[in-house]
Amino acid sequence: MCLSVRDASADDLDALGALFFRSVREGAAPCYSEAERAAWAPEMPSGADWARRLEGLELLMAEQDDTPLGFMAVSPEGYLDMAFVTPEARAKGVSDAIYAVLECRARSKRLHELSTHASLMAKSFFERQGWNVGQAEDVARGAETLRRYRMTKAL
Repeated sequence: MCLSVRDASADDLDALGALFFRSVREGAAPCYSEAERAAWAPEMPSGADWARRLEGLELLMAEQDDTPLGFMAVSPEGYLDMAFVTPEARAKGVSDAIYAVLECRARSKRLHELSTHASLMAKSFFERQGWNVGQAEDVARGAETLRRYRMTKAL
């Protein structure tokens, strides 16, 4: 797989919304019920509301042959707000490639720590990257409750 990682632009946002939606609705099936996934991503995000949701975040995306395969979004303070890959790209090094760039940039900015709230799907990925698992949390999304974990990594 010839993969490239780059900064996402405003032109990429709708494609990232579609990627997010597929990642949750299809890719998270091993860990979350259909009802939980529907509550997490009730519709495909796009347009101005999605752009506002991503505003102020550094967006890194991986693609192959101009097809987006994954993205991560991190705040200037080092909060990893989003980390998603397409179902077909899971376990193929896409998350590793994006994360390597993200952590390198965080270190160059002299951040002392990265933090996130990891889903059940993402928890093992972050553990493999040396992150520490903190407290489990339950988050309400509509009528559903989703489990996630507070995680940190000292840089």
